[in-house]
Amino acid sequence: MTTSPDLLYSETEEELRSAVRALLADRCVPAALLGRLESGTPYDPALWDTLATGIGAAGLLVPEKLGGQGASHREAAVVLEELGRAVAPVPYLTSSVLATAILLECDTQQAEVVSLLAELASGERICVPALPLTLAPGAPLTAAVRDAGDGVLGGAVTAVADAAAAEVLLVLADTGLYAVPAADADIAPQVPLDLTRPLAAVTLDAVRGTRLADPTTARAAIAGALLAGAGLLASEQLGLAQWCLTETVAHVRARHQFNRPIGSFQALKHRLAQLWLDVASARAAARAAADALATSAPDAPLAVAVAQAYCSGVAVRAAEECVQMHGGIGMTWEHPAHLYLKRAKADSLALGTAGHHRSLVAEFAELPAP
Repeated sequence: MTTSPDLLYSETEEELRSAVRALLADRCVPAALLGRLESGTPYDPALWDTLATGIGAAGLLVPEKLGGQGASHREAAVVLEELGRAVAPVPYLTSSVLATAILLECDTQQAEVVSLLAELASGERICVPALPLTLAPGAPLTAAVRDAGDGVLGGAVTAVADAAAAEVLLVLADTGLYAVPAADADIAPQVPLDLTRPLAAVTLDAVRGTRLADPTTARAAIAGALLAGAGLLASEQLGLAQWCLTETVAHVRARHQFNRPIGSFQALKHRLAQLWLDVASARAAARAAADALATSAPDAPLAVAVAQAYCSGVAVRAAEECVQMHGGIGMTWEHPAHLYLKRAKADSLALGTAGHHRSLVAEFAELPAP
C-alpha cells in the first residue's frame, strides 16, 4: 500500500529555513555577491563555515553514528531551497549531497569512508565527485579515468562543479571509486554560464588515490547519488523561482507608468498569475521528490523525474519574466536578476535536462515513444 507524500513543511524544517535565510540575508546580499564575482573569487569560506559547521547543514544526510545530524532529504531540500533563493556560491549540492550520498552507499565500516564522512559532516573538508555536472540519473556511467595499477590514476573529466573549492575528489575509475587529494590533481577553470557555480576540467596524471569501493558498488553508489541530487536540485530551482516571483511582484507594484503601478496593467497581471501557479506546482513537485527520497519510496525515481521535468522549466521562466518585467534595470550587471537567469539556465542542464527526465517519466509509465 502506497502512502501520499507529505508536502507540508514541519516545524523543524521551518526553523532550519529561518536559520539559513537569516545567515544568507546577512552574508550573501546581492551587492557583496556581485563584488565577489567581479574579483573572480565566488566562494566565501566564512559563509560556508557558518552554514556547514555553525548551522550543521553539511551533515544533514549523515547518520548520527557517523558524526552527522541524522536528518533526511526533506531537511536538505529546505537548505537548497534557501540557497537557491540567494544563488549562494557554496558547494552544498556537490559536497553535502552528491559526495555524501556516494560515500553513504560505500562500505561504512571502511575506515577511510568513515573518516571522510565525519569530516564532511563536520564541515572540516569539502569533497566533490569528479563527474560532469550534466551527468543524469539513468545515463550510462563511463569511467574516464584508468588505474595503471596499485591505485595510480590517469585521465581527465570536464565540467566538474565546485572542483576549485574541493579538498578531496571522488573519482570513478575502471577499477572502482577512489578518493584523491584535490591538490594532487590539475584543476583548470572552465568558462561557466553560472559564475556562482564554477566548473573545471580535472586531469589526473599518475596520481595515487585511496580505493573506497569496487566497480559494481561504485556505479551503484553514483547512480543513487545522481538520483538524490536531481531530486534535491528541484528544491534549489524552486527557491530560485520563488525569489524571482517575489522580486518581480515588488517591482511592478513600485514602478509607475502613466501615473499607475505597472502591475495594475492586465497583461502583466495575467503573466504573474500564471507564474504564481507555476511556482505553486513546482513546490508540490519538489516537495514530493524530497519526501520520496527521505522515505525511500518505491516511486522515488518517478517523483524525481517529474520534479526535474517540471521545476527546471519553471525556474527558467521565472528568471526570464524577472528580467523582462524589470525593464532596463533588469538587463544590467548591477541588478542580480541576471545571476538568477544564469543559474536557472545552468540548472536546466545539471543532472539531466528536462527532456531527459520526461523520457524517464515515459519509461516509468511504460508510455511508448512517438
